[in-house]
Amino acid sequence: MASWQLPAEVAWVISQLASALHGRLAFRLGILFTGLLFARGRRTVTSWLRAAGVGKGYQSYYYFLGSLGRNIKLVGGILLAKLRRLPLEGDRVLLAVDDSPTQRYGRCVEGAGLHHNPTPGPAAQQFVYGHVWVTVALVVRHALWGSIGLPLWALLYVRRKDVQPLRARYRVKFRTKLELAADLVQWAVDWLKNLGKVVWVVADGAYAKRPFLKRVLALGVVVVSRLRKDAALWGLPQPKPRGRRGPQARYGAAAIDLAKRAGQRRGWQMGTFLLYGQATKKKYKTFLATYQPVGGVIRVVLVQERKRWVAFFCTQADATVAQILEAYADRAALEQVFHDIKEVHGAGQQQLRNYWANLGAFNLTLWSHTLIELWAWEQGHGRLTDRRASPWDKLERRPSHGDRLKALRRQCLEREIPHAQLSGSKNRRLKTLVHRLVQLAV
Repeated sequence: MASWQLPAEVAWVISQLASALHGRLAFRLGILFTGLLFARGRRTVTSWLRAAGVGKGYQSYYYFLGSLGRNIKLVGGILLAKLRRLPLEGDRVLLAVDDSPTQRYGRCVEGAGLHHNPTPGPAAQQFVYGHVWVTVALVVRHALWGSIGLPLWALLYVRRKDVQPLRARYRVKFRTKLELAADLVQWAVDWLKNLGKVVWVVADGAYAKRPFLKRVLALGVVVVSRLRKDAALWGLPQPKPRGRRGPQARYGAAAIDLAKRAGQRRGWQMGTFLLYGQATKKKYKTFLATYQPVGGVIRVVLVQERKRWVAFFCTQADATVAQILEAYADRAALEQVFHDIKEVHGAGQQQLRNYWANLGAFNLTLWSHTLIELWAWEQGHGRLTDRRASPWDKLERRPSHGDRLKALRRQCLEREIPHAQLSGSKNRRLKTLVHRLVQLAV
């Protein structure tokens, strides 16, 4: 079995994550991570095991993925506890929640079904068969590279019509995406409550609904999301006259039409905000309103784009426009995570059928993404990028996740070659190392 020399800080975090697993199985987590790190071609589990040098005992690693899937909640919590040491700006912590599908093949894949395709592409494929993963990520800002998403935990959404076989075999109950997202936020808040910071959650407009908002707002969380253009908004309630019986009104009596508000020429302002890593000028209008799914007052922000207007809201009435727009722009970090784990790590290509094994494999790709970003946090730009073979590329361009992955591989190889040269049986170890390098090259 190959024994790649991982950096000490990465190996230490993996050992901490493995502490949540059974003592006889914990060592396999590091082996699977190194296999995922050096895998080539289609990223099946067999490619992970081949890159890690696992031989005859390969079957036990498939069972291990099932065990890992049953313990992802605790492992993800340990990872989040390690991320709390990062320099978090200000007095808030930003979480992003969203879902993404992974295409699968075969009818025997547990938990798979026919889902709406968010990216139809040129073929205009409206539906995709596979898994849908509801994911929560910690969004942090790097001093040089802007917003970075660090995925923590993902839950599998199974349609009601597809959950019956899993209910009988694994006691899996049907839960909507909104319920799964609320579970993820509540779990993250429990792990972050000792930081003394306010937790902000940014989500797509599909999650701006009562079942999700009611649960997370009860946790003291601030929510930022898109607002439907036909949202039923009301004005602020008038103070109750002295002497009148009954509670204070929660909603105003006058309805607010967002289209009319956006069509009015008065009230628009210009501001500069840090969006997607650069200063951007935006024309905006903001006001307070009451919204029944939230159960009270919200801050509404209308932004005039080139050909249309868009609406956002925040459940904290005294939030600034900059905080709202920048938080929603930082949600793109989670979209980038979905792109990276599919294109770089091959999420969804593992060819597993078992429900728990699929959970373990997908979350392992998420944690690998986070560990690589965590390792690269304090690495210099020159160490993460080597563009000497691409002189047409911009040297100052932000290193991609693929660049960081390659940099970690290079460091592992740099640590391995001196180790092979200084050992006792030098010739045999050098031959083994050269053979492994050739296997990686092909």
